[in-house]
Amino acid sequence: MRSLITKTNPKSPISEQYRTIRTNIQFSVVDRPLRSIMVTSSAPAEGKSTTVANLAVVFAQQGKKVLLIDADLRKPTVHYTFRKDNHVGLTNVLTKQAALHIAVKETEVENLFVLTSGPIPPNPAELLGSAAMEELLAEAYDQFDVVLFDTPPVLAVTDAQILANQCDGTILVVQSGKTEIEAAQKAKELLLAAKGKLLGVVLNQKKQKESSYYYYYGNK
Repeated sequence: MRSLITKTNPKSPISEQYRTIRTNIQFSVVDRPLRSIMVTSSAPAEGKSTTVANLAVVFAQQGKKVLLIDADLRKPTVHYTFRKDNHVGLTNVLTKQAALHIAVKETEVENLFVLTSGPIPPNPAELLGSAAMEELLAEAYDQFDVVLFDTPPVLAVTDAQILANQCDGTILVVQSGKTEIEAAQKAKELLLAAKGKLLGVVLNQKKQKESSYYYYYGNK
């Protein structure tokens, strides 16, 4: 499996960071559990797909039954990460060509299931904003404890904004040394304007000194 350090090396400092993010997410809302979380970025290639896949793994490792949905219907990657075929997926469910329980696929990680994108449609935004999407989410809540969405970058297309107000929370991934401050701020504004609940920001690819306290603590 590609980029799944939480699966291949669960004791690494990076995996511990993903577990810290999981804990912070769970503590961010006290009145009720977060059932659906969307992960996005301001621009492409900032690490959102890697982040959401590893978060899905650490939630599953906690014993939660997790569904990771590839809602990036323009450049899907979940099927590559988990080495699944992508003949049937989200777009098939939304267009009533397949039932959710048929389209969902098991993974090598216990408790973790994925719904790949399915065939790339000509109208991703319309599909994601459809009543069928609300029905899918309701059905997913009946079958899974946590539903995670991988979505396109916020500034590229409107898809992430459409999903933001359907999910309980949104996480924005920024890449150290790459993401422009103005781009991150604009992405935040768009998500909030869409009535999305921004839980926080994940800083990706930040170089860490090997002599840092955390590294020392985790390896001695």
